Amino acid sequence: MPTAETPLRDEYAAAVERVADRTLAVLRDGEGTAALADPDSLVPRPLLAAVRVLGADLFAPQLLTGAEPDGTTAALLAEARVAFPAPVPSSQEAALVIGWQDWAAGLLLARTPYGAAVPPPAPLSGPEDVGWQAWSKRMAQLSSLALPTMDGPMHDAARANTLDLARGAVRSMLRRDPTTAVRLARWLAWARADGRTLRLELEPVLDRIRLAGDGTARSSLELAIAQRLLTISTGVGGPDDTNGPNGVTR
Repeated sequence: MPTAETPLRDEYAAAVERVADRTLAVLRDGEGTAALADPDSLVPRPLLAAVRVLGADLFAPQLLTGAEPDGTTAALLAEARVAFPAPVPSSQEAALVIGWQDWAAGLLLARTPYGAAVPPPAPLSGPEDVGWQAWSKRMAQLSSLALPTMDGPMHDAARANTLDLARGAVRSMLRRDPTTAVRLARWLAWARADGRTLRLELEPVLDRIRLAGDGTARSSLELAIAQRLLTISTGVGGPDDTNGPNGVTR
């Protein structure tokens, strides 16, 4: 039976799609900034909620072209984080996922006048502790960390466990879960851009996801980011280089 919360939930979900679609357009067209709201008007709460959900991915168009996070979007994200504090987690692992998502957004905000750097939370349990299925599912929830210029313990985990990321991506495709598959494929694209050798041919995977995806703007944004990460690695030296194309010292 529908409840009073259903229309509001639908409104917020639609706002997430609109913000993701706008960010995707900027990524594809190179417009510079997304101009998500009029800076001189009151920002609607559904838009703030959507900005809170997208987090670090709002800055993907800039980071993928070597630019810094733009101040207009940063101000909006900072406002959204105040309006919508982090949700109460259902478990310790869920708390770490939320913590890492917020760390990624905070890391980028700290490069603007609208935030300050915060220490990273504790790393998630690795695949050797929880198994590759559970670990890859958690990594999919952290796909917003798979962006250039970001680095930390979860990136080290991705570098060290590309086979488990590949297993998770293939498993998700077989289970007809394109949302998880594209997020893990994004991590794999990040790892390849970082100079890691993959044991999975990624381009056919992305092609398959494009054809059999869920059709949402948010998944399309994840797919576009993965494809752009692959272009970053094109023509760049391999894993023996001192500095990878993500700007990470190895």
